[in-house]
Amino acid sequence: MRCPRCGCLDDKVMETRVPKDGEVIRRRRECLACQFRFTTRESVVPAEFIVVKRDGTREDFNPEKLRAGIRRACWKRSVSEEQLDAMVATVLRDMLNHDSREVSSRDIGERAMEELQKVDEVAYVRFASVYRSFCTVDEFVSEVKNLSEQQAAAEPAARPTAP
Repeated sequence: MRCPRCGCLDDKVMETRVPKDGEVIRRRRECLACQFRFTTRESVVPAEFIVVKRDGTREDFNPEKLRAGIRRACWKRSVSEEQLDAMVATVLRDMLNHDSREVSSRDIGERAMEELQKVDEVAYVRFASVYRSFCTVDEFVSEVKNLSEQQAAAEPAARPTAP
């Protein structure tokens, strides 16, 4: 692993954590050259996944791009790294269930929005505003109203009925 500060390739692992779900392993490392400490995450990623972009181009699936988009949406929100890891793992698991090894970026974005909606509504709206390319305030307001209506419809079902 290359040190983010000095670029040295020599480091030692100080600590390893495996979460309950076992999807991502976190390692705390220390550079042997400059003693800088940093964290890495390791996960299994099938190399044969191809993402078909909106313009028709194809590229290898990169889970870090997905994580970065979700992280930007969750900026200054109370969403933990474990929740970010779980959302990325869920989207990846869903992609593994596809029959095809080509997945559209639209499918990935929709799944990411579903997971964000479960965790944090503000992050969901942020992600949707970029992903769906809102051009006007009306589009933004419409999405927030739609989210509010979904919540209102779900609340009566969640309330216990009086005997």
